[in-house]
Amino acid sequence: MSAPVPGPFRPGPPPSRPAPPPNWPPAAGVHADAEGGSTGHPAVDAAIQAMDNAVDLPPRDQIAQYEAAHQTLQETLATIDQA
Repeated sequence: MSAPVPGPFRPGPPPSRPAPPPNWPPAAGVHADAEGGSTGHPAVDAAIQAMDNAVDLPPRDQIAQYEAAHQTLQETLATIDQA
């Protein structure tokens, strides 16, 4: 007795992806918070504003803005962890 021989590969439909949330990504200048308001932490608000402002810059200048915002957010999280 021999084992069954599989037939040719027939791919099925690609897996479906969940739809993005409405209004995603947020428009430039709009914080992810629904009210577009403050996070309550000045350093975080400044980092968010810097990223919003970077949208209109050439890509090579955006990198510096994003790196500075990332550094600010890392430092802010470090101070939260110490509390």
